[in-house]
Amino acid sequence: MSDKAIAKWYVAHTYSGYENKVMDDIFKTVENRGMQDIIQDVKVPMEEVIEIKDNKKKISERKIYPSYVMVKMIMTDESWYVVRNCRGVTGFVGPGSKPVPLTQEEIEKMGLEHTVIKLDYNVGDSIRVKYGALEGFLGVITEINMDKKKVKAKVSMFGRDTDVELEFNQIESIA
Repeated sequence: MSDKAIAKWYVAHTYSGYENKVMDDIFKTVENRGMQDIIQDVKVPMEEVIEIKDNKKKISERKIYPSYVMVKMIMTDESWYVVRNCRGVTGFVGPGSKPVPLTQEEIEKMGLEHTVIKLDYNVGDSIRVKYGALEGFLGVITEINMDKKKVKAKVSMFGRDTDVELEFNQIESIA
């Protein structure tokens, strides 16, 4: 195995209801075989659900992707074999038997990892739109939303200021 191999997130399909058992079994196998550097993480993404029954609020957890387990690993014959042969796993997501890693965008949308974005903008800064429907337009930032990774800006369109919402990567600062 080369030192340049980078662990990627893969999706394993499981029998319904086996997700947590599969996750536990993979962790146990990894520990028993000392494979922590190859199979680095296993997750069953969950979300909190608030149910109201008879005027009583009940908070429970629900699987976001039932029948799927996310595995962060360096794809080798051994790591593939460990996950593929875990009881309850029916296979990897991908064409045929070739697992396809998730893209960075998919990883972030699924909440598996969060990229920290360092933002060099402040409210009142002048910006230019780099791409999208408003490409080339100039504006001034009126609000910054770190959670959504978006800014609100007043963009001058056809002689009028219009409020728009833009992704962080859609804008560039004008010095």
